[in-house]
Amino acid sequence: MAGGPVRAGGLVDPASLMRIASMELRAKVVVDGLYRGIHRSSRHGFSTEFTEYRQYVDGDDLRYLDWRVLARSDRHYIKKFEDETSLRCHLLVDHSRSMGYGSLGYTKAGYAATLAATLAQFLFAQGDAVGLVTFDDHVDQLIPARNRHGHLRRIMHGLEQQSAGAATDLSAPLQHIAEMQMRRGLLVLVSDLFAPLDTLSKRLSHLRASGHDLVIFQIFDPAERDFTFDAPALFEDSESKQKIYIDPATAREEYCRRFREHSEAIRTIASQLTVDFHLVPTDRPLAEALFEFMNDRQRRGRVIQRRASGAQR
Repeated sequence: MAGGPVRAGGLVDPASLMRIASMELRAKVVVDGLYRGIHRSSRHGFSTEFTEYRQYVDGDDLRYLDWRVLARSDRHYIKKFEDETSLRCHLLVDHSRSMGYGSLGYTKAGYAATLAATLAQFLFAQGDAVGLVTFDDHVDQLIPARNRHGHLRRIMHGLEQQSAGAATDLSAPLQHIAEMQMRRGLLVLVSDLFAPLDTLSKRLSHLRASGHDLVIFQIFDPAERDFTFDAPALFEDSESKQKIYIDPATAREEYCRRFREHSEAIRTIASQLTVDFHLVPTDRPLAEALFEFMNDRQRRGRVIQRRASGAQR
């Protein structure tokens, strides 16, 4: 497919989106907006696993006609796959206490669940198998990757579940996931990643060594990044419950520096492990995060193709 990255159109701001009670409906709003943006672009289609997605011409094999796109747009598109095996994706969603923070009228947990629901909706519609793992310091829910009638609703129901959560301990749940007898596929980690860097590096390395492809979405509230507090106050750690008196005027610069360093260190770890990394504030339209995910998947697919072509020469 020629052209630059797909751009999202008709973005819905997260505050409006979060007022929709149904997780399934939230996801549909984002994904439907995604398709409208795609159809207005010069690329005429997009998928995480398609090597080509173009308009139908006489003589094309009707087995590859995208009936969903036809129903939505009354246009005929043909999809060609890299292979006949659909993608298997597990969404790993953080339910720890720190995800319960939010300064915008909704929490990081609500935003993360909606992002995961949007990815599930999109991948499921492409015929991919989607599963869900929620965790705090241990695995809470485990829904295997499937693509069958009723399964997407089960995923949405799982994402709607509230959890009191505990500390962010990525070590135990990621080790559990690495030890599960899962077929190789895509793992999408959605978390604020408030965890020791050495733990994160070790567990992600284990998953990569097991042959899984990885994508990370680090979710944060803008107030956490900018420390937008005015008056001195007693702050409480949401996980350890430790309390400390802080004057924002004197602490802001050091805090912001450490926040940036933590995120950059995670980005470096991801780069070293060939893991796609996305730093996502909770005031960002979810369609933008989904578009970035799609563009990265397309880019990675092309890299794989080039390597395969080189090996055949």
